[in-house]
Amino acid sequence: MLKAFITGLAGLTLAPDEARFLAAEKPCGVILFARNCRSHEQIRTLVADARTAIGSDRVLILTDQEGGRVQRLRPPLGRALPPAAAYGALYGGDPAGALAFTCDVAHLLAEDLRALGIDTDCAPVLDVPVPGSHGIIGDRAFADTPAPVIALAEAFADGLMRGGVLPVVKHVPGHGRATKDSHLDLPVVSTPAADLTYTDFAPFKALARMPAAMTAHVIFSAFDAERPASVSALVHQRVIRGEIGYDGLLMSDDLNMHALSGSLSARAEAVLRAGSDLALHCNGNLAEMREIATAVPRLDGYALRRFEAAQAVTRAPKPLTEARRATISAELNDLLAMRGNRSESV
Repeated sequence: MLKAFITGLAGLTLAPDEARFLAAEKPCGVILFARNCRSHEQIRTLVADARTAIGSDRVLILTDQEGGRVQRLRPPLGRALPPAAAYGALYGGDPAGALAFTCDVAHLLAEDLRALGIDTDCAPVLDVPVPGSHGIIGDRAFADTPAPVIALAEAFADGLMRGGVLPVVKHVPGHGRATKDSHLDLPVVSTPAADLTYTDFAPFKALARMPAAMTAHVIFSAFDAERPASVSALVHQRVIRGEIGYDGLLMSDDLNMHALSGSLSARAEAVLRAGSDLALHCNGNLAEMREIATAVPRLDGYALRRFEAAQAVTRAPKPLTEARRATISAELNDLLAMRGNRSESV
């Protein structure tokens, strides 16, 4: 039986110690970063070896391929993609056209990922940035008001699912107001609950049907002044599962981010105790992976049912025709050319 965590890997090939770890602990997912990707054949081999070691075809293979600053697969490994804000700019002039284009690009992206054995994309971002917030979200957001974020994020997620890739919407219940980067510090949002309802929470509530979501390492003092949302039972119960009404698969953001404190095992336990289904650990450090694996249970109950429902998304892709792929690719290249193909990394 699979366990309630997602793990990273150290490098380009599966080391013997990693293979033994995967076989013994059976994480329900493996997440890939640029350090794991050198060529298409190498990625396919790494993915296949990881699945074989775990011994299950139900394991999720994840990456972060949002576009813009957040692309683990960059040319020539993966096609260049614009940031989410580029779709938002199109939406301002032609909403219907922008939604169709956004869905098409995500469908194309899904086929690219599946060709490498990757079936889960940690995207789209549903956060709504506000003036004065930290730039860690910035153009990763589709817009700075809820309505276009909802429409465009839904189109992007639906495109991924048409291509048989599981979208993971993030960062519930919202990272847009944070004035710090949660990779480095603990952000505290002191906005009143009513304001959060109409802005930050709105996209997640509108898209509560999405099969998987990632929590934010952000304190919302209106609900819990001591604990970040990702480890707060109050935020999980009252906001994520309550007000937002989200009942899909819920995973933490990376446990190694400096917004969290305590040992890694304590962080993993806190995430699951708060109400999430899965703990996410990304850096591929084997000693840390082992610490987390000892702290998490086997997937069962509601968590298992949510995982199975999310994983089912990957089983029914609807392939694009070659002609349609070519058309979408050309339209995407035109957009990138207009933007100067800005894709700096974070």
